[in-house]
Amino acid sequence: MQFESSNLYHVYNRGNNKQPIFFNTGNYRYFLEKTERYIIPKCDLLAWCLMPNHFHFLIQANNESVKIVKSSSIPINALTEGFRLLLSSYTQGINKQENRTGNLSQQKTKFKCINDGDENYGYTAFQYIHQNPLKANLVSRLEDWTFSSLPEYAGTSQHIICNKAMAFSLFEMKEKDFLNDCYAELPDELIRRIL
Repeated sequence: MQFESSNLYHVYNRGNNKQPIFFNTGNYRYFLEKTERYIIPKCDLLAWCLMPNHFHFLIQANNESVKIVKSSSIPINALTEGFRLLLSSYTQGINKQENRTGNLSQQKTKFKCINDGDENYGYTAFQYIHQNPLKANLVSRLEDWTFSSLPEYAGTSQHIICNKAMAFSLFEMKEKDFLNDCYAELPDELIRRIL
């Protein structure tokens, strides 16, 4: 993954054959601990959602993201290395827990640069990520899914890992309207452009 400073990216991956990557509540927490260790220091996290068989991040790359940490035929930047470490260390822990071997998630983590254009792709990605649990029928209300950044923005979580101020500014959101805005229907055409 090649990141450029100041660009927005939708980063996502799922389990091999769409199989689960989270097996219990502790696994979600363990993944977030790894996220705080390997991802947060290397970018501005704007939104995230962990689903039973996949995850989504909306990040803005910064100068830390693009620092070259490994020089080879293809230079590796700090954020790419961060995602590699996140997934490999998480997989090692889950493999031990589940007495399994091999890859847990698909080999290539997908990422798409979604710098805002006329159709506000960043805002679409932000809302899409938060709507995932509702669309998957995991909850009947968005605020009931605790494994996303929605509770951070709604003010119901003490644990803050997103750069909320940056997100509110970038997407011109108002905190008082946040939760209502999260329920707005997103056009399929815009969703296709962020995936």
